[in-house]
Amino acid sequence: MSDLQRRKSGLIVETRGFVRLLTLDRPERRNALSDALQADLVEELLGAAEAGDVRAVVLTGNGPAFCAGFDLKEIREGDRRGERFRPPMNRPTRSLFEVVTETPVPVIAALNGAAVAGGFELALACDLRVAATGIPMGLPEARIGMGANFGSVVLPKRVPMGVAMEMLLTGEYVTSEDAARWGLVNRVVEPDDVLPTAMRLAERIAANAPLSVRRMKETAVKALELPLWQALRLDVGPNPYLSEDRREGIAAYLDKRPPEWTGR
Repeated sequence: MSDLQRRKSGLIVETRGFVRLLTLDRPERRNALSDALQADLVEELLGAAEAGDVRAVVLTGNGPAFCAGFDLKEIREGDRRGERFRPPMNRPTRSLFEVVTETPVPVIAALNGAAVAGGFELALACDLRVAATGIPMGLPEARIGMGANFGSVVLPKRVPMGVAMEMLLTGEYVTSEDAARWGLVNRVVEPDDVLPTAMRLAERIAANAPLSVRRMKETAVKALELPLWQALRLDVGPNPYLSEDRREGIAAYLDKRPPEWTGR
C-alpha cells in the first residue's frame, strides 16, 4: 500500500509499508535546497520520528542530480534585496543536516545523480548511502566563498583526514567509486538500480525490531566520540531489553516463525 503527497516546495512524500520515501522534485534546479524545501524536509523527518509506523526513511531525487546544494539563486536574490544572510548555525530554525543525523529512524540516501555542496552534506548526514556509478560527489564551497560547515566537521570522521582535507581545500569532486573505496558509500550500482537497492535495504531494516533499530542508531551516533567506558554506559533511546518485542523476538526465533513487532 502506498500513500503519496506532493508539497509545493518540491518534495514528494510517499509511504511504502513501513518505509517513508522522500523525493526531492526540483529537477529544473537540480533539486537545490530552497528554504521551503529544507523546512518541509525537517518537518517530514520529525514526523517520521514520531510516527509509530515508519521504521526507515529513503531520501532521493528526481532528474539527473540527487541535490546540487543550497539554492544559490535564492541566496543571491536575498542579497540583492539587502536581506541579512545568516550562517547555518546562527538561524532560528534547526539545521536540516542536524535533523537527519539526529532522527532516530535510519535514513538511507539513494544518490541517483550528482551530490555536491549541500547535497553532499545531506548525503553525509544519512546513515547509509547507495550511489549510481560514476556520479560526482564533493564540496565546492571553497571555490564559491561558502563554508561547508557540516561537511568540514563530518567528512574527516568518514574518510581519511588527508582525503577529507584535499576535498575540502581544493573543492574538487570525487566519483562514487572513489567514495565506495573509502567506505563512504555502501553500494555502487547502475543508475536504474539505485532506488530499488536503497528500498531493499530500508525494507530489511524495517523488518527488524523497531525499538532495537532506534536504540542502535542513537547509541552509535552519540557514542562515536566518547571513550569506551562512557560509551558503554550511554543509555539513550528506547530500551529493547525491557520491551514486549524482546520477548516476541526470542519466541519467534525459537519457534522458527516471523516475529510480529509491536514497537512496545
